[in-house]
Amino acid sequence: MERQVLGRTGRLVSVVGLGTWQLGGDWGDVSDDDSRAVLEAALEAGVTFFDTADVYGDGRSEQAIGAFLADHADAGITVATKMGRRMEQVPENYVLSHFREWTDRSRRNLGVDTLDLVQLHCPPTAVYHSAEVYDALDTLVAEGVMAHYGVSVETADEALEAITHPGVATVQIILNAFRLKPLEKVVPAASEAGVGIIARVPLASGLLSGRYTKDTTFAESDHRSYNRNGEAFDVGETFSGVGFESGVEAAQAFTRLVGETVGESLTPAQAAIAWAWQQPGVSTVIPGARNPEQARLNAAAGGAPTLTPLFSSGVKEIYDRHFREAVHDRW
Repeated sequence: MERQVLGRTGRLVSVVGLGTWQLGGDWGDVSDDDSRAVLEAALEAGVTFFDTADVYGDGRSEQAIGAFLADHADAGITVATKMGRRMEQVPENYVLSHFREWTDRSRRNLGVDTLDLVQLHCPPTAVYHSAEVYDALDTLVAEGVMAHYGVSVETADEALEAITHPGVATVQIILNAFRLKPLEKVVPAASEAGVGIIARVPLASGLLSGRYTKDTTFAESDHRSYNRNGEAFDVGETFSGVGFESGVEAAQAFTRLVGETVGESLTPAQAAIAWAWQQPGVSTVIPGARNPEQARLNAAAGGAPTLTPLFSSGVKEIYDRHFREAVHDRW
């Protein structure tokens, strides 16, 4: 597993991390035993960066990681959590008193005194422009509540604003073969500023695994069912905002590209993950995993050889043909 510095945190983390939204039960039912098995498999495969949030399963994901940390205190794990979506999404709620409440809860869930990294969880756009917000976050760093803070964003413009603030250590953004816009300005700006890029949704909610057909269905409790049209939160979080049927067609083209340029050395999912972390300026990529085998296969992409220019040009061709017109200017 390759490792890279996570922006202004200065921490070395695995280039393939683990996103733990699914461990909260928001992708269908996941038992506590299953959650533990996924965490164990990821760590054994070299994963040292876990990403969670206080709203994943209303704290269940954080609690699972907290119990795991207690048994692996010397494993060199970095945990990034997120806060801000436990209240109505208005800028007025992003204040120091609420930050204290949210981070105290996350510290209890994770069983730590100081949180490694806390990210604002896709707040209203105005929040990224508020000096008072960054002052409040700086206060919590000074008090030892958190070691570092960052932001999780929906749009490139939000990321570019956050990068201008010197306390921001990381930016988490959707980046995958079906969402290329961050490569134009965000990743270069972050690299120049020393800000780490955490690439989320690297498989476009599973589309890039190549396993889905147009007839594939998902559990009612899975966001790929209940948020397909943005009913619960930003539709860009589900299938990267692309239509499911067009996404399946593009995924089939991606699978063919992998076969033609990589062969059988990587699965489509591994190629998608490797392509994301190999983008210059990206610190780590956080695919989710619902079982130990997925965790191991995803982690293996952290040791993949450098993909060829032919592969990268093929990714761009698929994006231009299927998605650019529909999504490029939206996020």
